[in-house]
Amino acid sequence: MKKQTESQCTQKTISLLSPLGTIQVSGCENGVHTIQILMDVAPAERSSKAPLSCVVNDSLAETSHELQRCVEWLQAYFSEPQTAGSLPLPAFHHPALQGDAFTSRVLHVLLRDVKFGETVSYKRLAEMAGNPRAVRAVGGAMRRNPVPLLIPCHRVISSNGQSGPYMSGKGDHLKQWLLTHERQRGEG
Repeated sequence: MKKQTESQCTQKTISLLSPLGTIQVSGCENGVHTIQILMDVAPAERSSKAPLSCVVNDSLAETSHELQRCVEWLQAYFSEPQTAGSLPLPAFHHPALQGDAFTSRVLHVLLRDVKFGETVSYKRLAEMAGNPRAVRAVGGAMRRNPVPLLIPCHRVISSNGQSGPYMSGKGDHLKQWLLTHERQRGEG
């Protein structure tokens, strides 16, 4: 765990080992700042080395309530994903999620309206956010999402039904895994 000072926050970072590889969650006492999915394991190696759930690599001692809540949510998402929707989400403390900017609005609409196991097209999400012509801006909002998994940008797909890019195209296999994970676990 490491401490960082950014603006007026003292951030801590917790590392988790998940089916996707290592996930780093950073936040402060006010909420979660970022979730990063590190590309530390090649997809071909992932299935044999990755746990089926989400294991904390660091001590949760002296972490904020919001970071602990985020870790609990992530653990539920990977081990019993159908229960994650009933858990409270942590507070968010990142500028992209504050105010009424289009990016913030799109991310909040996605979080509120696109449920576990569902998908939505970039075009439909633009309509839901109040600007049907802002399809490209929705794509930009997905790229700037500071808390993937919690705000499920992996559920946003192309109008033709293709999954579309994830993590600037480097994580397309992770997007496919997440969509399959939600479909399979939602049926059980």
